[in-house]
Amino acid sequence: MKTTAAATRTIRVFGLCCLALLFSSGTGRRRPRPVEVHGRIQIVNALPDVRVKVVTALPDLRVQRVNALANRPGQWQIVDALPDFKVQFVDSLPDFTIQWVDALPGPR
Repeated sequence: MKTTAAATRTIRVFGLCCLALLFSSGTGRRRPRPVEVHGRIQIVNALPDVRVKVVTALPDLRVQRVNALANRPGQWQIVDALPDFKVQFVDSLPDFTIQWVDALPGPR
């Protein structure tokens, strides 16, 4: 059975579409916005919820370390267990940037 040029093109386009869907699906995990990251934060080296870079100017989020209830955007209580979010500090390709502050935490 011979295939025509149009049928061959259709098969190739279908194959390319399947490959595009396969590679674009990613992990299916939604990255949280900077203002959503607050509460109990665990610092990890692998498998983070978000990857952040610490900067000294023009951050996406100003972060204040607190020892008690952290219920506002930018307030982080650093913990070793039972975190709300797991954060990895990176130098390149962060999800967003933060700046450590002593007062007035929150988005820039």
